[in-house]
Amino acid sequence: MDRVALRGLKARGHHGVFPREREEGQTFIVDLMLGLDTRPAAADDDLAKTVHYGIVAEEVVEVVQGEPVDLIETLAERIAQQCLKHDGVQEVEVVVHKPDAPITVPFDDVTITITRSRV
Repeated sequence: MDRVALRGLKARGHHGVFPREREEGQTFIVDLMLGLDTRPAAADDDLAKTVHYGIVAEEVVEVVQGEPVDLIETLAERIAQQCLKHDGVQEVEVVVHKPDAPITVPFDDVTITITRSRV
């Protein structure tokens, strides 16, 4: 299976269990690894036979900016399901970064990584 990667998609969302997170929002960063067969697109040099990563990026940002959820696990699942709506995408790995998580000690990042497939 071939891979198309999108890294560092940034969007502001209002996800979290604390009122401040819901009210003020914060930046979330998303990395995607889309699994698909790119041979048909390459053979015909045809965008219609692959995944349009620009559209995927816009859809992911809409999910992050959309309806708030408590957990980044839920956010990652919603993103994965959106990616799998694209016909050619057979598998997706989603990493959601929450660099401004409400943690009281110094840290660099909090992430959740999930992998989902059609099978």
